[in-house]
Formats: sequence, C-alpha cells, structure tokens
Amino acid sequence: MQLSVIIVNYNVKHFLEQCLHSVIKAGEELQAEVIVVDNNSTDGSAAYLVPRFPQVRFISNKENNGFAKACNQGLADAGGTCILFLNPDTIVPVRWECGW
Repeated sequence: MQLSVIIVNYNVKHFLEQCLHSVIKAGEELQAEVIVVDNNSTDGSAAYLVPRFPQVRFISNKENNGFAKACNQGLADAGGTCILFLNPDTIVPVRWECGW
C-alpha cells in the first residue's frame, strides 16, 4: 500500500462527502486506502456516508475523543508507506501542476 489517507470527521458530512469524492478520484492511479475516523457525529454522517463509499474504512467512536486521538486511531489502522492526514473540508485536485 503506497498511501493511507486519514480523515477525522465531526458533524461535517456534506464537506466530508465532497472530500471523499475528490480523494478517491485523485488516488485512482495509486495504491491508496482511505480511513475516516468519526468522532461521535450527531449529524448522521455514518448512516449517510458508509453506503455511498464502500471502499472507505470507517471507524466510529462512541464519544468525541478529540482530533489528535482520532488521528492516532486512524494511524494505528493504516497500512500505507506514506500517511496523509487530511481535513474533511479539503478538496484534492485530480492533477496539480506547478507553472514554474
């Protein structure tokens, strides 16, 4: 596995949905996994997103343990050589080029 993308979610299901679409599209040519750690969201994130993204591994916490602990949970479950911690409000471009 080349890359593990770890995203911590707390009540931002619509942002996370867009983020996941972009991460999956950008990582099509990589050996990548996506792990979402949900910190006990009350907005129905898991019920909404799990069926839409079967290729994503979701970890659902029963309480909000904080951002750092959730990152470490995802890291403990990750199998990638490289790790990317990504905020759920991020849209990853499919291809990025530097115009230098």
